[in-house]
Amino acid sequence: MTGRSAFLRACALDVAVRKPGNVSEASPGHGMQAAQFIASAQAAAGPLFEPGARVGRRIEGAVQASWAAAGCNTNLGIVLLCAPLASAAELLQAGQAASLRAAIEQVLQSLDIDDAAAAFRAITQANPGGLGNAPQQDVHAPPSIGLREAMALAAGRDSIARQYRDGFAELFDIGLRALPPAFSLMAVAKAPDLAAAVQALYLAWLAAHPDSHIVRKHGEAVAHSVMSAAQGWQARAATHGGTLDADPAFIAWDDSLKARRINPGTTADLTVATLLLSAWHGT
Repeated sequence: MTGRSAFLRACALDVAVRKPGNVSEASPGHGMQAAQFIASAQAAAGPLFEPGARVGRRIEGAVQASWAAAGCNTNLGIVLLCAPLASAAELLQAGQAASLRAAIEQVLQSLDIDDAAAAFRAITQANPGGLGNAPQQDVHAPPSIGLREAMALAAGRDSIARQYRDGFAELFDIGLRALPPAFSLMAVAKAPDLAAAVQALYLAWLAAHPDSHIVRKHGEAVAHSVMSAAQGWQARAATHGGTLDADPAFIAWDDSLKARRINPGTTADLTVATLLLSAWHGT
């Protein structure tokens, strides 16, 4: 499976499964439809997997293409997470790194001020909800440090930035561990076991940390309440043996979050990045 096809597969699975508070084929929300996410993924795939491109170029090109295709911000977080992974996969496949973790670290260490400038332009174009201003290295001004250093400044308040600082460790330690050992991105689309695995992965991320997007838009208390609810559903999923969609309370939770405009967007981004990472894990 090529990186581009793995990315498209991960994005398709993301919207194929109900993810409370987030957009899916079964449940649109926040003024968006699943089709917009598919269109933006297809548009972003080319720039993200441009051979030899710098991470910043991948990010900026993918955001520009996504915006043109969807007309709104559908995948900024996904792009920010997947661009370094795409570069790392190239190093690994070319034999320039001993392991996937080593390849990711090599990519992150190489990020420079030009990568930061391109990423800053992409972030301001996407204009994610609750962006606001930062006391240091605000994205509305030119950066004076490399992209990894800039992300490290935001790592305490943003889960995506934390991945840059920490070598994407949580994708391995939380994300991949939440997937069953036999998980395959190539499994038949919408197969019950695959759908259950993706839904459980989303719940694992939502249960692990307060969602950064919820914190920015609604505050810590709301984010913690959603995290607590996710922990209960995560336990339920562990004993259920399939998706939770047949439970009216699960659907009601999804509807309630959307009615209150609560969107665990960062959790969905981390879910897609984990699915992409799974395509190369073990290589």
